[in-house]
Amino acid sequence: MKQTIPVTGMACAACSANVERKLNSLHGIKTAEVSLPGRSVVVDFDPEEITPEKMKAEINAIGYDLIIEKDRSAEEIEKREYTLLRRRTVVSWGFAVAVMCVSMRWIPAGPPAVANQVALLTALANMLYCGRQFYATAWRQLRHGTANMDTLVALSTGIAFLFSAFNTFWGERVWGSRGIEWHTYFDASVMIITFVLTGRMIEEKARDGMASSIRQLMGMAPKTARIVDGDRIEEVPISTIEKGDVLEVRPGEKVPVDGEVVRAESFMTADAAYVDESMITGEPTPAEKRKGSKVLAGTIPSQGKFRMRARQIGEDTALAHIIRMVQEAQGSKAPVQRIVDRAARVFVPVVAGIALATFLAWWAAGGSASLPQAVMSAVAVLVIACPCAMGLATPTALMVGIGRAAQSQILIKDATALERLRKVDALVTDKTGTLTIPNQSIDFTKADDLPPEAREHLKPHAREAMDALRQMGIEVYMMSGDREEAARYWAGKAGIGHYRSKVLPQDKENLVRQLQAEGKTVAMMGDGINDTQALALADVSIAIGKGTDVAMDVAQVTLMGDDLATLPEAVRLSRLTVRMIGENLFWAFVYNIVCIPLAAGLPHLFGIDWQITPSWASALMAFSSVSVVLNSLRLKLLSGRQRF
Repeated sequence: MKQTIPVTGMACAACSANVERKLNSLHGIKTAEVSLPGRSVVVDFDPEEITPEKMKAEINAIGYDLIIEKDRSAEEIEKREYTLLRRRTVVSWGFAVAVMCVSMRWIPAGPPAVANQVALLTALANMLYCGRQFYATAWRQLRHGTANMDTLVALSTGIAFLFSAFNTFWGERVWGSRGIEWHTYFDASVMIITFVLTGRMIEEKARDGMASSIRQLMGMAPKTARIVDGDRIEEVPISTIEKGDVLEVRPGEKVPVDGEVVRAESFMTADAAYVDESMITGEPTPAEKRKGSKVLAGTIPSQGKFRMRARQIGEDTALAHIIRMVQEAQGSKAPVQRIVDRAARVFVPVVAGIALATFLAWWAAGGSASLPQAVMSAVAVLVIACPCAMGLATPTALMVGIGRAAQSQILIKDATALERLRKVDALVTDKTGTLTIPNQSIDFTKADDLPPEAREHLKPHAREAMDALRQMGIEVYMMSGDREEAARYWAGKAGIGHYRSKVLPQDKENLVRQLQAEGKTVAMMGDGINDTQALALADVSIAIGKGTDVAMDVAQVTLMGDDLATLPEAVRLSRLTVRMIGENLFWAFVYNIVCIPLAAGLPHLFGIDWQITPSWASALMAFSSVSVVLNSLRLKLLSGRQRF
């Protein structure tokens, strides 16, 4: 059984790695993949061996939470957490301004000893109210032998505060008596918390933009329905609808569940209504619905009203399936993410080790006189190191890319499919139902005697799509069971140079094998049962949304509707997303490789009396995480530029 469960309490890559590692260690769980930007986990488990309640208890023990209760909304919890985060950020900025004014003597606070004590109390208040989550989480992590970004924040601010508190009361006696200059660093303690909170607040706000595709899909599902009970029509919550119930849907209202029309009427036609299905199929023209026609949840009657019998409800509707598929795809991991996850698990302990080595190196080089410098250099290393940027690099780009694809009526099953799609250089495609649509007005008993142009017509943008694929370096091969004349005609109309006629399912599979043997990365596109062999073998399998359920189940990519413009758009989105992942990872690794030595004081080895202070380190760390998220959001703009 596979289920997507919201997770709260995660703040960095180490957090998601801890949750994922814990779940995968539990008996009865086959796989668990955590999405940090999506704040969710896709769990494949055996319900006879483990329950969601057991998973929740185990995750609660390490400081996080799974939202499994029906009366608890993950969205509402996140809104409350964001409101609290924003409040603490604003208050922390107030403390930051106050402690800076006292520390820099911008406002009179009496003798230096008194000013230091005022700064101490201000910093302590900031830690207890604004930063208490860092210390609570770090303590829980320590108890279970794990660590995350909160551990680094708690260590750095704790060390800076305690060292400054020691100097406040004993600095002159211990350092001053030896002629060693000493300072307090309460401003660093406060600014670290302030910048980290600010970064998280901006990151959370930006994450709302990444989740917009899911929210739009969920927003298509109505909350109520009109149930017909004899001569009475009553509006009831959608959750009370059962299979077999008769419902009435009026113009402008959303279809509540999947079902079958039992009666329809409109001012245009006495026995038909017209439904806008563009949000699911991408088709701009309203679909005619008569008695016996299927209707889908979330679609909207544009003309007329109808009564329908509920057939699929709740999680069984096509809309719920699409939402679940997009959520699982956004939570899936690209191959490169596995490497990043392994790095994230050891990142915090490694950084703590570097900070300790930094402290010891400064102390050994300068003795007691360099102790303040040693402490602040170690604190700067702890603060500037950012596992968040590495952890967010891949999933944020995937979340935006897969979400943007869903908005374009392209459903991508997982991150691996998205990553493979960019490498495709050969496309094998079926003809009838995939490239062409049968002419419904003809007499099919005489179809073989008709010329090709009388029996079918190309799908919208088919020729333009094939031309675009060729410009992308993708060679197209059309396979048809039709006769030679028809296959040649439609290949020419679609601009396809390679085609075969009178083929069987095995022939399609053989062509895929042949192209793969030539070293090509092959995509197969089809819509029927006769395509499933080739779909299963191809590197990337693409199904048409109006095809058979078997083809869609096998496919890794599903194009909803008949507009083939979505095919090159899917390839372009894949290439943009993978490029964005590469950019994010490059800058995330460069940031840590460059900034950690600068914070440790490397310039001093070359006679340069400069290094990154703890306050600046916290600002840079916050910016690094936010920049990855904002860079990923650029996909929305880039992917909106159509090629044709």
